[in-house]
Amino acid sequence: MSSPPPSATALASRAAAATPTLIWTALIVVYLLWGSTYLAIRVAVETLPPLLSAALRFAVAGLVLAVVLRLRRGPGSLRVDRRQLGSAALVGVLLLAGGNGLVVLAESGPPGVAVPSGIAALLVATVPLLVVLLRSATGDRPPVWTFAGVTLGFVGLVLLVLPAGDSAAVPLLGALTVVAAATSWSLGSFLSGRIRMPADPFVATVYEMMAGALVLAVIAAGRGELGEFHPSTVSTRSWLALGYLMVAGSLVAFTAYVWLLHNAPISLVATYAYVNPAVAVALGALLVAEPITPQVLLGGAVIVAGVALVVTTERPRRANAGSRSGATAVDDRR
Repeated sequence: MSSPPPSATALASRAAAATPTLIWTALIVVYLLWGSTYLAIRVAVETLPPLLSAALRFAVAGLVLAVVLRLRRGPGSLRVDRRQLGSAALVGVLLLAGGNGLVVLAESGPPGVAVPSGIAALLVATVPLLVVLLRSATGDRPPVWTFAGVTLGFVGLVLLVLPAGDSAAVPLLGALTVVAAATSWSLGSFLSGRIRMPADPFVATVYEMMAGALVLAVIAAGRGELGEFHPSTVSTRSWLALGYLMVAGSLVAFTAYVWLLHNAPISLVATYAYVNPAVAVALGALLVAEPITPQVLLGGAVIVAGVALVVTTERPRRANAGSRSGATAVDDRR
């Protein structure tokens, strides 16, 4: 359900507030913080149960955001009808339990199965490509160059998992897990613009986080993670990484992202989709010595080029579309 068009006064006020300095500051925040969350996930799951850590992250972040909205806007700020609540819950499960939860599992697997944080980010960069395929399946007809970008991106994905010598550049099972995560995230992003969501994106995010956290907690319990969790055995760096994910990834960066969606061209905001993987690969190599082979560099570069082509080609269409549909194509709340 879209909000009414802003008045001329509101538009002028927004334009005055959204200076180039503020826009680029918010972009850099999204670039760096969301790009760094993949490494933070890897550190958190060193001694924390994977799905339980994700459930804690989103439950705390959702609760903090709910409290902030309640204090700033007063009673009724979180009120939604039953249909909006159900829609937000569905999107939250797809984005956070399916999308983020599977990434966490892929990064926490045993040696030979676990996916390095930088590679996980490169694989998740296929989300805009998958959204294009979903749009096509429902009757939309993206431009030819958009399909060229999708094809190029998936060629890069194949290069990443293609065997080189005795083994693949990326563990196949772990890579498929991340691709499944990207598929779930794409479906959640796609549906969020086509079902009746809460009008306020911050309110929607509260319910998305709570629903995702609940499902993650239930699955974690089914996997026996609750019985295996002993706070005394968790390292300080894992606790710090979890805190970083809660604050930097789920609160600060997301707030900057939502502000950008309302104050900057969607084509500019969408650049995070191919900057985040570069940040993640660089941090993984610099801080935890994750290997970067020529095959990884080639496959990653091809994926990023494909995403860049899709984002660039879609610019005129997004400029003419509503802000909600534009956000849907690149939604990637880490």
